[in-house]
Amino acid sequence: MISWRKHYKKTLIAIGLLLSTSASIYGQDGDPKNGEKLFKANCTACHALDKQVVGPPLKGVVERVKTEGGVDKDWLHKWIKNNKELRASGDKYANEIFEKYNKTEMQVFPNLSDKDIDDILAYTTNPPAPEPATTDAAKDTAAAGTANAAPQSSTTTNIVIISLLAIAGLLVWILLKLRQLVKLGQSEELSGLNETRVRSFREIYEKYHYVGKALLAILAILAAYGVWNWLMWIGVYKGYKPEQPIYFSHKIHAGEQKIDCQLCHSSAKYGKVSEIPSMNVCMNCHRTISEYNADHYMEPGKDKAFYDGEIQKIYAATGWDAQKQQYTGKTQPVEWTRIHNMPDFVYFNHAQHVVAGEQAIINSFNKKNPNNKIDVVCKACHGKIDTMNVVQMANDFTMGWCIECHRTTEVDMNNGYNKEYFKNLHEKLKKQYPKDGGKITVDAIGGIECGKCHY
Repeated sequence: MISWRKHYKKTLIAIGLLLSTSASIYGQDGDPKNGEKLFKANCTACHALDKQVVGPPLKGVVERVKTEGGVDKDWLHKWIKNNKELRASGDKYANEIFEKYNKTEMQVFPNLSDKDIDDILAYTTNPPAPEPATTDAAKDTAAAGTANAAPQSSTTTNIVIISLLAIAGLLVWILLKLRQLVKLGQSEELSGLNETRVRSFREIYEKYHYVGKALLAILAILAAYGVWNWLMWIGVYKGYKPEQPIYFSHKIHAGEQKIDCQLCHSSAKYGKVSEIPSMNVCMNCHRTISEYNADHYMEPGKDKAFYDGEIQKIYAATGWDAQKQQYTGKTQPVEWTRIHNMPDFVYFNHAQHVVAGEQAIINSFNKKNPNNKIDVVCKACHGKIDTMNVVQMANDFTMGWCIECHRTTEVDMNNGYNKEYFKNLHEKLKKQYPKDGGKITVDAIGGIECGKCHY
């Protein structure tokens, strides 16, 4: 009995050592959940678990470096904390990796503790299963409810249509019967009167020609007004939102991700036109963002596969090979559909409004729209574009619309440019335009002169 107990204890000790050794080999002696947070905060710009981005995929990296380079986790600690120092020491495997991945230097992470690195490696070895998304379940339930409701709605519609057709048939039958009764009840005297009735338009016109001329005159005026109104709205496309060759949601980029408008439309602040950003601007971010992972927001009717496919269109346009992480030189032009397009005879300078008029326009808009305030000057003309999945023309962009804005927007005389340029005209303008206690609007400084916009 004693001998058996001794062997039993030895067996337990051996199993414990084996398990601890195994855990150490496969990098699971850390906290995978905390490692996931650290991985997303520090690594996702250049790495993914299951595919190459800028650097190699990191799933199973502990076992891979052991197999390829014969190194252990201590080597990975040195590589992550300061790979430059490791390469400079002459480490063969470190320099092989550097050469293999186009001599792209990895960022150093001296701020990560040994425990942090162990947690990250534990995550790459055994990533925790994703938590069930309650929102997706709710979406599935709603979709199922909609699918069940669809046949019921269709049945109800059919019943209504059949009922209406039956009622219409009944009415026609009643009218026919009434007509027969009227014919049977007509006397000879009524038949004689019917023969004396006016039977042609000419006779009616001769009898009521004054009324006819008046009606024709009214119709002519209405027709002229209709033609004039139609002409005035040529080129006014408020609400126009065409489909683009690559789907780009401003709600995701400017709304959800809070990307500043001028990061992409940089020339709006310094040039006349806002310009369409080149595809290389998109690649500043999408070089490392190759798939859509923002599951918290998806437009109705679109899924992850749809968004991933649009990112692939960016790669095709720029000639980017995501696997090799390099440009192939084979580019494809993107034929964007223009939405906002001023006529050639209209001069409009974005920089003048975005820089000199920024605060004045924001203040004026918020004063006129207290329940719909804006925080960026772009929204005054283009609407709340950070809420649009598909960009649309938010305003009329007519001459009257511009003039109304110039007549109601107060000039910011504390603006450095205005303060210096109109230094000797302030008092004169206040006397000349005494409305609202001497406040100066854009029209007071030439904002409605023809030559300012037409040249």
